Amino acid sequence: MSDYAAPVGAPIWFDLMSSDPAKAADFYQAIFGWEVEGPPREEFGGYQNFVKNGKRVAGLSPYMAEAGGPPNVWSVYLHTDDPAGTVSAVEKAGGSIMVPPMDVGDEGTMMVAVDTAGAVIGFWKPNQHKGFSEWGEHGTPYWFESQSKDYEKSLEFYTSVIGARIEPVGTGGDPDAVGPDAYGQVFIGDNSYSGIMDAAKIHPPEVPSFWQVYITVDDVAATVKQAESLGSKILMPGEVTPYGTLAVITDPLGAIFCLGHPPAGM
Repeated sequence: MSDYAAPVGAPIWFDLMSSDPAKAADFYQAIFGWEVEGPPREEFGGYQNFVKNGKRVAGLSPYMAEAGGPPNVWSVYLHTDDPAGTVSAVEKAGGSIMVPPMDVGDEGTMMVAVDTAGAVIGFWKPNQHKGFSEWGEHGTPYWFESQSKDYEKSLEFYTSVIGARIEPVGTGGDPDAVGPDAYGQVFIGDNSYSGIMDAAKIHPPEVPSFWQVYITVDDVAATVKQAESLGSKILMPGEVTPYGTLAVITDPLGAIFCLGHPPAGM
């Protein structure tokens, strides 16, 4: 899917906070063909954009110890056209604001919230920076997913805050199904761009809810092998599912992300 333009409420951007941005950039260039757009922007804390075929695809920032949290982690941002309204909606739904709306030069306005299941989720109001514009090609987004430790709270939060319609899958279509296999596709309008997984029994108790990034690759097995040779840990090798061939790996610094290749014919 080329010429993607995120509707309000859908994923618009994702970025990596890294303890070694230069090493991370080399790794993602090798496996996805990403290039770094210009030198670090010191006025934006050393932030850089990854580009693919000349188009911005993801972000890269150095780890900031004062921010707390893990030093190597991917973050997801949803499109908002009204950051102040999003703050109100988050708080009304029982979430909290980690970073209040702040203008990033002429690029846009960002904010970061914590949903009611404990997952960190960003929001971006685009100005000059429109977010990513391609989907489903090698090195571009495949899917985004909330790994929720409280599935019901996540459903209520995103329905309320972004006006999503969430349709259950993987549980026989039972809207009341809750369990380790409960899954909801998050629709904005007629299309779904992300999902919510009931992950309460998947991750250890100390692992909080989090948003997970899936990136499209032409060949999952080949990319897993290449990534491993470059220092990745393989958490789940390529597994064929009804939703494509999926893998979970880390970059050489420990940031977790997923790979995806669509099912035959899709």
